[in-house]
Amino acid sequence: MRTPLSWLRDFAPIDADADVDRLTELLNELGLVVDGVSRVGEGLDGVVVARVEEIHAIEGADRIRAVVVDVAGTPTHVVCGAWNFSVGDLVPLAQVGTVLPGADFAIARRKMRGAESNGMLCSGAELGLSADHAGILVLPEGLETGRAFTEAIGLSPDVVFDLDITANRPDAMSVAGVARDLAAALRIPFAVPARPGPPGSEPAGAAPVGPPAGPGSTPGAGERDSTTGARVGTEDASLCPLFTARVVEGVTVGTSPAWLTTRLTLAGMRSINSVVDASNYVMLELGQPTHPYDLDLLPGPALVARAARPGETLKTLDGVERTLGTGAHPDCVITDGDDRVVGIGGVMGGESSEISARTTRVLVEAAYFAPMAVARTSKRLGLRSEASARFERGTDPDIAAACADRVAALAAGAGGTLGAGLSTGRTPAHSRIRLRTSRVNALLGTDLGDAVVHGHLQRIGFGIAELSPGEAEVEVPGWRPDVTAEVDLIEEVARHHGYAQVTRTVPTTTQVGRLSPYQRDRRLLRQVVAGAGLVEAWTPSLLGPDDHGLVGRPEEAPGLALTNPMTREESELRRTMMPGLLRAVRFNVGHRNENIRLFEVGQVFAPPAGGRGLPDEHEQLAAVLAGPGDDAPAAVRLWRTLADGLRLREPGIRAAAPPGLHPTRSGELTAGAAVVGVIGEVDPAVAAAFGLEGRLGWLQVDLEALAGAERRPAATAEVSVYPSSDVDLAFVVDEAVPASEVESTLRRAAGDLLIGLRLFDVFRDEALLGPARRSLAWSLRFCALDHTLTDAEVASLRQTCVDAVQSSHPAVLRG
Repeated sequence: MRTPLSWLRDFAPIDADADVDRLTELLNELGLVVDGVSRVGEGLDGVVVARVEEIHAIEGADRIRAVVVDVAGTPTHVVCGAWNFSVGDLVPLAQVGTVLPGADFAIARRKMRGAESNGMLCSGAELGLSADHAGILVLPEGLETGRAFTEAIGLSPDVVFDLDITANRPDAMSVAGVARDLAAALRIPFAVPARPGPPGSEPAGAAPVGPPAGPGSTPGAGERDSTTGARVGTEDASLCPLFTARVVEGVTVGTSPAWLTTRLTLAGMRSINSVVDASNYVMLELGQPTHPYDLDLLPGPALVARAARPGETLKTLDGVERTLGTGAHPDCVITDGDDRVVGIGGVMGGESSEISARTTRVLVEAAYFAPMAVARTSKRLGLRSEASARFERGTDPDIAAACADRVAALAAGAGGTLGAGLSTGRTPAHSRIRLRTSRVNALLGTDLGDAVVHGHLQRIGFGIAELSPGEAEVEVPGWRPDVTAEVDLIEEVARHHGYAQVTRTVPTTTQVGRLSPYQRDRRLLRQVVAGAGLVEAWTPSLLGPDDHGLVGRPEEAPGLALTNPMTREESELRRTMMPGLLRAVRFNVGHRNENIRLFEVGQVFAPPAGGRGLPDEHEQLAAVLAGPGDDAPAAVRLWRTLADGLRLREPGIRAAAPPGLHPTRSGELTAGAAVVGVIGEVDPAVAAAFGLEGRLGWLQVDLEALAGAERRPAATAEVSVYPSSDVDLAFVVDEAVPASEVESTLRRAAGDLLIGLRLFDVFRDEALLGPARRSLAWSLRFCALDHTLTDAEVASLRQTCVDAVQSSHPAVLRG
């Protein structure tokens, strides 16, 4: 936001010769970051006021025109490439020999396409007054041609601060808000002048603009003007809690006074006409957007705020017809007495009641709109305006009526008359927050007393009521809707006490920073999987609406769709990482990298459970094995490696048919009694849908479930110096019997002497084994710590294992 120093001085007696560098430093310390500082009104000695007398096309040139301007009765020929002016307009002319601000050359006489140019018509940017390069700066009527430009518009050397206002400081989107902060930092008085005028016309410290004494309706205002019949109303207080207006009659719409257009230009805004300029001026001055309507174009005449009905349309001031009432949340619209939409509340007005040169009666609207309602409508329509930027952050409802009066007074000029003030609704009550001085010092690391803390807040308009030593109740002014809690008040104290004044200390603690157990497990998990030969991948967390169906997960509930996706293929949050990893495998296979084993750690999202507003979000590890021999047993071996690395107690696999996996070659992963994931082979139909062939191993574990699983003690095991003995056992079992259950039986039966157990063969043959049966072969390794096992001991262990399996399962030892 561009803020001239001369405008700030209307509100606080800042020394005209104040050190600009010091003011810049103060603004930065207050959080009003200065992006740039411009000095204006200097180096314009050769610029004069000229009137456009003639405009001619230049043969063979379609981007420039020949212009004749009058300078104190002398015609001057110039060539210009701008098209925003017409015959009769007053414009600034840089005469031959002039060196404009920031330029390193003088304006020279030259010919362009055969046309002579004796000077240059200037834009606001070329004069150093604004960043507007779009066209020539058109000056207000009534200026004397040939007069020095700076004298004619009353421009004296000034400084303009270009401020970067953050979203949490709605009050600072006005000159008054910036001046209030700066005055508090400089320990000088602050007051809003009773009426706006040329710089120096009214000293700072004059009577402030008069908001209502407190929350409530505007004193002395009604819903209808008895003279004109104009009325205001609001049908939905949740969208528009307060609606005020002021009637102005006898208006002559023309150009604004030079001082006003100059201030608008310095603030980066173009002059339009005297009425619209008055509205823009007050918005920049006090932060309250207003909107002037042509009263004669308003049936009723009336203005009513209500929720838009589905399908209602409005052609806004930018010439675009917009459809309203189609979003999930209601749009606030302004209607006339015939219930016809004439404006979008807090965003932009409509063409039908636009101010024009024929306007003689004006109804100035100033309202308080619900910030979220304005933000939603502005975003849905893709329509941002200076008004919406302020309303969606929060304006001060206490000054709405006073700002309507201020605009009306400016718009009326010398010949207009002000009608009655109109108002309906109520201003929200000011919030009150308990503030503890001890809490201030605890958060800031300071030793401030009550007087210092309270003084910082009172200087920027907060009300203080002391409750007891060290404790006060603070009333938040209407211009600070961002302050909602004690910590916000503490931030205000910190800003005005000065962060540089807070003694720097190094925090002391008995513990150094460390990873949480969950973070350690996640890091260990990555290390173990990478150590098993897998490569970590990253895939998008956004999928297309058909992707879940491809992996056997048809939508059981509405998907978590984005409201503004970039593409349809990335429009929903993923519920599984399978589509992304399978696409990564296909990409690698397509580039002849066929022996690929990938894993990913990331978030998956399920629809909200139990009516909650947020998705059910979980962090998972998923792995796909696509190398030679990578099938369900390969995934099982990876699971065993993970379980050992994490020291899971009683890791297992139980029969199940998870979505997207082979119905008979998959299962659920368990740790004790808890289910922690799924395992198996990718269903061939799913693999084919992604252009893949052959068997693909799949492992998926939930990190939160793993974190809660019981662990074995982190103890080292003694290594035997005696030789081990191996025994191979093969059992014929039904297809329905999970291999993991047989394996668990073998482990229990083998006891402490078992140091290794590995499934090394799965064999199927209906002719030899019978239908729906398979042979599972394990290798068992036994070893004792204190002696070499004898043949009899090994034979006994073998028989114990065989008996345990055959008694616990429908299994037969294969000869």
